[in-house]
Amino acid sequence: MSVGQLRAANLLPYEGKAPTIAVLLPCYNEGLVIDTVIARFQAMLPCATIYVYDNNSSDNSAEVARNAGAIVRTEKRQGKGFVVRRMFADIDADIYLMCDADETYDAEAAPDLIQQLVDDGLDMVVGTRTDVSGTAYRPAHRFGNWMLTSLVRTMFGGGFRDMLSGYRVFSRRFVKSFPPMSQGFEIETELTIHALQLEMPVGETSTRFKDRVEGSESKLQTVSDGFRILWTIAALLKQERPFALFGSIALALFCMSLLFGYPVITEYMASGTVPRLPMAVLATGTMILAFLNLFSGLILDTVTRGRKEAKLLRYLQLPGIQTALN
Repeated sequence: MSVGQLRAANLLPYEGKAPTIAVLLPCYNEGLVIDTVIARFQAMLPCATIYVYDNNSSDNSAEVARNAGAIVRTEKRQGKGFVVRRMFADIDADIYLMCDADETYDAEAAPDLIQQLVDDGLDMVVGTRTDVSGTAYRPAHRFGNWMLTSLVRTMFGGGFRDMLSGYRVFSRRFVKSFPPMSQGFEIETELTIHALQLEMPVGETSTRFKDRVEGSESKLQTVSDGFRILWTIAALLKQERPFALFGSIALALFCMSLLFGYPVITEYMASGTVPRLPMAVLATGTMILAFLNLFSGLILDTVTRGRKEAKLLRYLQLPGIQTALN
Protein backbone atom coordinates (compact mmCIF):
# COMPACT_ATOMS: atom_id res chain seq x y z
CA MET A 1 0.00 0.00 0.00
CA SER A 2 1.35 3.40 -0.96
CA VAL A 3 1.80 6.43 1.27
CA GLY A 4 -1.23 8.04 -0.36
CA GLN A 5 -3.39 4.98 0.26
CA LEU A 6 -2.25 4.80 3.86
CA ARG A 7 -3.06 8.44 4.38
CA ALA A 8 -6.47 7.95 2.77
CA ALA A 9 -7.05 4.99 5.10
CA ASN A 10 -6.17 7.22 8.06
CA LEU A 11 -3.11 5.15 8.92
CA LEU A 12 -0.60 7.86 8.10
CA PRO A 13 -1.88 11.34 9.01
CA TYR A 14 1.21 13.28 8.00
CA GLU A 15 3.94 13.33 5.36
CA GLY A 16 6.39 10.48 5.62
CA LYS A 17 7.23 6.97 4.51
CA ALA A 18 4.75 4.12 4.52
CA PRO A 19 5.07 2.15 7.78
CA THR A 20 5.70 -1.56 7.71
CA ILE A 21 3.03 -3.31 9.77
CA ALA A 22 3.36 -6.85 11.12
CA VAL A 23 0.34 -8.74 12.45
CA LEU A 24 1.51 -11.38 14.92
CA LEU A 25 -0.80 -14.31 15.65
CA PRO A 26 0.36 -16.88 18.25
CA CYS A 27 -1.45 -20.10 17.40
CA TYR A 28 -2.12 -23.36 19.22
CA ASN A 29 -4.87 -25.63 17.86
CA GLU A 30 -6.94 -22.89 16.22
CA GLY A 31 -7.65 -24.70 12.94
CA LEU A 32 -11.37 -23.95 13.17
CA VAL A 33 -10.97 -20.17 13.12
CA ILE A 34 -7.45 -19.19 12.05
CA ASP A 35 -8.44 -18.62 8.39
CA THR A 36 -11.26 -16.31 9.49
CA VAL A 37 -8.91 -14.34 11.74
CA ILE A 38 -6.38 -13.95 8.93
CA ALA A 39 -9.05 -12.91 6.41
CA ARG A 40 -10.38 -10.22 8.74
CA PHE A 41 -6.97 -8.72 9.38
CA GLN A 42 -6.19 -8.86 5.65
CA ALA A 43 -9.38 -6.90 4.98
CA MET A 44 -8.72 -4.30 7.68
CA LEU A 45 -4.94 -3.99 7.12
CA PRO A 46 -4.20 -4.83 3.47
CA CYS A 47 -0.75 -3.26 3.85
CA ALA A 48 0.26 -5.57 6.71
CA THR A 49 2.24 -8.79 6.65
CA ILE A 50 0.54 -11.48 8.71
CA TYR A 51 2.66 -13.95 10.65
CA VAL A 52 1.28 -17.06 12.32
CA TYR A 53 3.55 -18.78 14.81
CA ASP A 54 2.39 -22.35 15.33
CA ASN A 55 3.15 -23.64 18.83
CA ASN A 56 3.03 -27.45 18.39
CA SER A 57 -0.59 -27.57 17.22
CA SER A 58 -1.99 -31.08 16.90
CA ASP A 59 -4.60 -30.01 14.34
CA ASN A 60 -4.21 -28.48 10.86
CA SER A 61 -3.72 -24.88 12.07
CA ALA A 62 -0.44 -24.35 10.22
CA GLU A 63 -1.76 -25.68 6.90
CA VAL A 64 -4.96 -23.63 7.13
CA ALA A 65 -3.01 -20.47 7.98
CA ARG A 66 -0.61 -21.00 5.10
CA ASN A 67 -3.46 -21.53 2.65
CA ALA A 68 -5.09 -18.34 3.94
CA GLY A 69 -2.05 -16.31 2.91
CA ALA A 70 -0.14 -15.93 6.19
CA ILE A 71 3.57 -16.51 6.69
CA VAL A 72 3.71 -19.54 8.99
CA ARG A 73 6.58 -20.24 11.34
CA THR A 74 7.03 -22.71 14.19
CA GLU A 75 8.07 -22.38 17.84
CA LYS A 76 8.70 -25.78 19.42
CA ARG A 77 8.95 -24.59 23.04
CA GLN A 78 5.45 -24.80 24.46
CA GLY A 79 3.99 -21.59 25.85
CA LYS A 80 2.83 -18.19 24.64
CA GLY A 81 5.79 -16.48 26.28
CA PHE A 82 8.21 -18.48 24.14
CA VAL A 83 6.19 -17.63 21.03
CA VAL A 84 6.19 -13.89 21.76
CA ARG A 85 9.93 -14.01 22.47
CA ARG A 86 10.53 -15.63 19.08
CA MET A 87 8.22 -13.26 17.20
CA PHE A 88 9.80 -10.15 18.68
CA ALA A 89 13.29 -11.45 17.88
CA ASP A 90 12.58 -12.59 14.31
CA ILE A 91 10.38 -9.87 12.86
CA ASP A 92 11.36 -6.31 12.00
CA ALA A 93 8.64 -3.72 11.38
CA ASP A 94 7.63 -0.17 12.29
CA ILE A 95 4.36 -1.26 13.90
CA TYR A 96 3.48 -4.60 15.47
CA LEU A 97 -0.07 -5.77 16.13
CA MET A 98 -0.32 -8.86 18.33
CA CYS A 99 -3.59 -10.71 18.75
CA ASP A 100 -4.68 -14.14 19.96
CA ALA A 101 -5.75 -16.32 17.04
CA ASP A 102 -8.96 -17.58 18.66
CA GLU A 103 -11.37 -15.20 16.85
CA THR A 104 -12.61 -13.61 20.08
CA TYR A 105 -11.00 -10.21 19.42
CA ASP A 106 -12.33 -7.54 17.07
CA ALA A 107 -10.14 -7.24 13.97
CA GLU A 108 -12.19 -4.23 12.85
CA ALA A 109 -10.62 -2.24 15.71
CA ALA A 110 -7.10 -2.71 14.33
CA PRO A 111 -6.94 0.54 12.28
CA ASP A 112 -8.12 2.55 15.29
CA LEU A 113 -5.48 0.98 17.54
CA ILE A 114 -2.75 1.72 15.01
CA GLN A 115 -4.11 5.22 14.42
CA GLN A 116 -3.92 5.97 18.15
CA LEU A 117 -0.34 4.66 18.30
CA VAL A 118 0.76 6.86 15.38
CA ASP A 119 -1.24 10.00 16.21
CA ASP A 120 -0.19 10.14 19.86
CA GLY A 121 3.35 8.84 19.38
CA LEU A 122 2.76 5.92 21.75
CA ASP A 123 4.78 2.76 22.30
CA MET A 124 1.90 0.43 23.22
CA VAL A 125 -1.87 0.52 22.84
CA VAL A 126 -3.92 -2.14 24.64
CA GLY A 127 -7.26 -3.28 23.24
CA THR A 128 -9.33 -3.35 26.42
CA ARG A 129 -11.94 -6.08 26.15
CA THR A 130 -15.65 -5.28 26.32
CA ASP A 131 -17.84 -8.37 26.62
CA VAL A 132 -20.60 -7.75 24.05
CA SER A 133 -22.52 -10.96 24.78
CA GLY A 134 -22.15 -11.10 28.55
CA THR A 135 -20.88 -14.68 28.32
CA ALA A 136 -17.42 -14.32 26.71
CA TYR A 137 -15.78 -13.88 30.11
CA ARG A 138 -15.94 -16.75 32.56
CA PRO A 139 -16.74 -15.37 36.05
CA ALA A 140 -13.47 -16.68 37.44
CA HIS A 141 -11.53 -15.05 34.58
CA ARG A 142 -13.32 -11.73 35.10
CA PHE A 143 -12.53 -11.73 38.83
CA GLY A 144 -8.94 -12.88 38.28
CA ASN A 145 -8.31 -10.19 35.67
CA TRP A 146 -9.71 -7.49 37.97
CA MET A 147 -7.67 -8.73 40.94
CA LEU A 148 -4.38 -9.00 39.04
CA THR A 149 -4.89 -5.67 37.26
CA SER A 150 -5.59 -3.97 40.59
CA LEU A 151 -2.56 -5.64 42.15
CA VAL A 152 -0.23 -4.38 39.42
CA ARG A 153 -1.75 -0.89 39.63
CA THR A 154 -1.09 -0.84 43.38
CA MET A 155 2.46 -2.18 43.17
CA PHE A 156 3.74 -0.43 40.06
CA GLY A 157 1.47 2.59 39.73
CA GLY A 158 -0.62 3.61 36.74
CA GLY A 159 -1.74 0.56 34.88
CA PHE A 160 -4.55 -0.46 32.57
CA ARG A 161 -8.15 -1.54 32.91
CA ASP A 162 -7.42 -4.87 31.23
CA MET A 163 -3.86 -5.93 31.92
CA LEU A 164 -4.32 -9.44 30.51
CA SER A 165 -5.68 -8.47 27.10
CA GLY A 166 -4.04 -10.36 24.26
CA TYR A 167 -4.80 -7.58 21.75
CA ARG A 168 -2.01 -5.00 21.60
CA VAL A 169 -0.20 -2.70 19.19
CA PHE A 170 3.49 -1.87 19.72
CA SER A 171 6.07 0.44 18.26
CA ARG A 172 9.39 -0.94 17.10
CA ARG A 173 11.00 0.91 19.99
CA PHE A 174 8.96 -1.12 22.49
CA VAL A 175 9.50 -4.50 20.84
CA LYS A 176 13.25 -4.18 20.38
CA SER A 177 13.84 -2.90 23.93
CA PHE A 178 11.69 -5.53 25.64
CA PRO A 179 13.60 -8.43 27.29
CA PRO A 180 10.96 -11.20 27.52
CA MET A 181 11.51 -13.83 30.20
CA SER A 182 8.03 -15.35 30.62
CA GLN A 183 7.11 -18.76 29.23
CA GLY A 184 3.30 -18.79 29.19
CA PHE A 185 0.25 -16.56 29.49
CA GLU A 186 2.01 -14.39 32.07
CA ILE A 187 3.70 -12.62 29.13
CA GLU A 188 0.94 -9.95 29.12
CA THR A 189 1.82 -9.10 32.72
CA GLU A 190 5.48 -8.73 31.79
CA LEU A 191 4.63 -6.49 28.82
CA THR A 192 2.52 -4.24 31.02
CA ILE A 193 5.09 -3.92 33.81
CA HIS A 194 7.89 -3.23 31.31
CA ALA A 195 5.93 -0.24 29.96
CA LEU A 196 5.11 1.01 33.46
CA GLN A 197 8.68 0.70 34.74
CA LEU A 198 10.16 2.70 31.85
CA GLU A 199 7.23 5.14 31.98
CA MET A 200 6.57 4.70 28.27
CA PRO A 201 3.78 6.63 26.56
CA VAL A 202 0.95 4.10 26.34
CA GLY A 203 -2.80 4.08 25.76
CA GLU A 204 -5.82 1.82 25.62
CA THR A 205 -8.97 1.58 23.54
CA SER A 206 -12.12 -0.41 24.22
CA THR A 207 -12.65 -3.28 21.77
CA ARG A 208 -15.34 -5.91 21.44
CA PHE A 209 -14.68 -9.31 22.95
CA LYS A 210 -16.73 -12.26 21.66
CA ASP A 211 -17.47 -15.83 22.66
CA ARG A 212 -15.31 -18.54 21.20
CA VAL A 213 -16.61 -20.37 18.16
CA GLU A 214 -18.44 -23.54 19.11
CA GLY A 215 -16.03 -26.46 19.07
CA SER A 216 -12.91 -24.50 20.04
CA GLU A 217 -11.56 -24.51 23.58
CA SER A 218 -9.74 -21.91 25.64
CA LYS A 219 -6.11 -22.76 26.43
CA LEU A 220 -6.20 -20.68 29.62
CA GLN A 221 -6.26 -22.67 32.87
CA THR A 222 -7.89 -20.37 35.42
CA VAL A 223 -6.19 -21.59 38.59
CA SER A 224 -2.77 -22.71 37.35
CA ASP A 225 -2.28 -19.75 35.00
CA GLY A 226 -3.57 -17.39 37.70
CA PHE A 227 -0.93 -18.64 40.12
CA ARG A 228 1.75 -18.35 37.43
CA ILE A 229 0.75 -14.73 36.84
CA LEU A 230 0.84 -14.05 40.59
CA TRP A 231 4.30 -15.60 40.76
CA THR A 232 5.40 -13.45 37.81
CA ILE A 233 4.13 -10.31 39.57
CA ALA A 234 6.03 -11.28 42.73
CA ALA A 235 9.20 -12.03 40.75
CA LEU A 236 8.97 -8.75 38.86
CA LEU A 237 8.32 -6.89 42.11
CA LYS A 238 11.53 -8.41 43.52
CA GLN A 239 13.37 -7.60 40.32
CA GLU A 240 12.02 -4.11 39.62
CA ARG A 241 11.12 -2.77 43.09
CA PRO A 242 13.28 -4.71 45.55
CA PHE A 243 13.42 -1.99 48.20
CA ALA A 244 9.62 -1.87 48.39
CA LEU A 245 9.47 -5.66 48.81
CA PHE A 246 12.37 -6.19 51.21
CA GLY A 247 11.64 -2.93 53.03
CA SER A 248 8.11 -4.14 53.75
CA ILE A 249 9.46 -7.45 55.04
CA ALA A 250 12.00 -5.57 57.18
CA LEU A 251 9.27 -3.38 58.66
CA ALA A 252 7.12 -6.41 59.50
CA LEU A 253 10.07 -8.19 61.16
CA PHE A 254 11.00 -5.01 63.05
CA CYS A 255 7.49 -4.78 64.49
CA MET A 256 7.54 -8.48 65.40
CA SER A 257 10.88 -8.03 67.14
CA LEU A 258 9.52 -5.17 69.22
CA LEU A 259 6.48 -7.27 70.08
CA PHE A 260 8.66 -10.21 71.18
CA GLY A 261 11.12 -8.00 73.02
CA TYR A 262 8.72 -5.71 74.88
CA PRO A 263 8.03 -8.09 77.83
CA VAL A 264 11.75 -8.95 78.06
CA ILE A 265 12.74 -5.27 78.23
CA THR A 266 10.04 -4.31 80.73
CA GLU A 267 10.99 -7.22 82.98
CA TYR A 268 14.68 -6.32 82.75
CA MET A 269 13.92 -2.69 83.63
CA ALA A 270 11.93 -3.83 86.68
CA SER A 271 14.16 -6.61 88.05
CA GLY A 272 17.49 -6.32 86.25
CA THR A 273 17.25 -9.94 85.11
CA VAL A 274 16.33 -11.70 81.85
CA PRO A 275 14.36 -14.79 82.88
CA ARG A 276 12.80 -15.19 79.42
CA LEU A 277 16.01 -15.98 77.59
CA PRO A 278 14.36 -17.83 74.64
CA MET A 279 12.10 -14.83 74.02
CA ALA A 280 15.10 -12.49 74.16
CA VAL A 281 16.94 -14.65 71.60
CA LEU A 282 13.86 -14.71 69.35
CA ALA A 283 13.51 -10.92 69.51
CA THR A 284 17.20 -10.42 68.75
CA GLY A 285 17.17 -12.88 65.84
CA THR A 286 14.06 -11.26 64.37
CA MET A 287 15.67 -7.80 64.58
CA ILE A 288 18.79 -9.13 62.84
CA LEU A 289 16.61 -10.55 60.04
CA ALA A 290 14.86 -7.17 59.76
CA PHE A 291 18.15 -5.36 59.19
CA LEU A 292 19.36 -8.06 56.76
CA ASN A 293 16.22 -7.54 54.67
CA LEU A 294 16.60 -3.76 54.86
CA PHE A 295 20.20 -3.82 53.59
CA SER A 296 19.35 -6.47 50.97
CA GLY A 297 16.65 -4.14 49.65
CA LEU A 298 19.06 -1.20 49.54
CA ILE A 299 21.73 -3.19 47.69
CA LEU A 300 19.29 -4.73 45.20
CA ASP A 301 17.69 -1.33 44.62
CA THR A 302 21.08 -0.03 43.43
CA VAL A 303 21.45 -3.02 41.10
CA THR A 304 17.92 -2.51 39.78
CA ARG A 305 18.60 1.16 39.09
CA GLY A 306 21.58 0.15 36.95
CA ARG A 307 19.49 -2.39 35.02
CA LYS A 308 16.71 0.13 34.52
CA GLU A 309 19.17 2.70 33.19
CA ALA A 310 20.56 0.12 30.74
CA LYS A 311 17.05 -0.75 29.48
CA LEU A 312 16.18 2.93 29.22
CA LEU A 313 19.32 3.67 27.21
CA ARG A 314 18.45 0.83 24.82
CA TYR A 315 14.91 2.20 24.56
CA LEU A 316 16.18 5.73 23.82
CA GLN A 317 18.54 4.47 21.10
CA LEU A 318 15.52 3.61 18.94
CA PRO A 319 13.38 6.31 17.28
CA GLY A 320 9.76 6.82 18.29
CA ILE A 321 7.00 5.92 15.84
CA GLN A 322 6.47 9.48 14.59
CA THR A 323 10.19 10.03 14.07
CA ALA A 324 10.52 6.70 12.29
CA LEU A 325 7.76 7.57 9.82
CA ASN A 326 9.03 11.05 8.94
